[in-house]
Amino acid sequence: MAELDIGRHCVVEDCKQKDFLPFICDGCSEVFCVEHRRRDSHSCSEVCVKKETMKCGGNTCTSYPCTYHGCNGKELLPVVCSHCEKHFCLAHRHQDAHECEKLEVPKPRMAATQQLVKEIVESKKSAPARGRRGARNSETAAKVALMKLKLHAVGDKSLPQTERTYFQVFLPKGGTEKSKPIFFCSKWSVGKVVDYAASLASLKNNNNILTAKKLRLCHPLSGEALQMDSTLESWVSNTECPLYNGGNVILEYLDNDCKGVDDVNSYFGSP
Repeated sequence: MAELDIGRHCVVEDCKQKDFLPFICDGCSEVFCVEHRRRDSHSCSEVCVKKETMKCGGNTCTSYPCTYHGCNGKELLPVVCSHCEKHFCLAHRHQDAHECEKLEVPKPRMAATQQLVKEIVESKKSAPARGRRGARNSETAAKVALMKLKLHAVGDKSLPQTERTYFQVFLPKGGTEKSKPIFFCSKWSVGKVVDYAASLASLKNNNNILTAKKLRLCHPLSGEALQMDSTLESWVSNTECPLYNGGNVILEYLDNDCKGVDDVNSYFGSP
């Protein structure tokens, strides 16, 4: 029986691995295996990955300059945007931070997220009337808590008062600190909020490592992990399942296939 001619070989000279689902580079249009699919891994002719050398003690190290215009930041390890595949510093690694050319319009995704949150809320065993009462109670409690949070919350003091959004951030289980009052810029993406909260709370943040558990911001009622590229103000103004200025949010480590935390009450109960 003749062997079926399925798949194609990687064009990298010292690889030539046959892949049944090969990748075609959108830069040079050549065929590659999964290991060499990224532009910088096959030295794509359409992209020039800049590297600089610098002295590290008595040794020579390779650094990767940020490609965002006007930024002189450098990293010792490559930080590559998975969408535009360009190098950036840690401060500009999120799509909105470096004005990514492949940043999607958030409205369709936001609508899908709202629908998903709505379905999760409706699937809860509690009666609808009880759920609405809980939402009203959350809003009232947040207004009262906001006054206290403004006295104790930490954050970037250079932010204008009109752009500040305050939360009692409940930290991952197993830590020494249960929660921390923090204010953020309402225009920030959820991804930037996660990074900033992790920095202030001294939490380990491996969100740039593919196989590691991800630090995610979760809704205090549904437990749903919020989309990293949605903005904070879009959730505060959400009419279906909003976040409240002065309310609670949950910060937790989740597996890559996990969509949220199961028991939100376990974060807010007494220790």
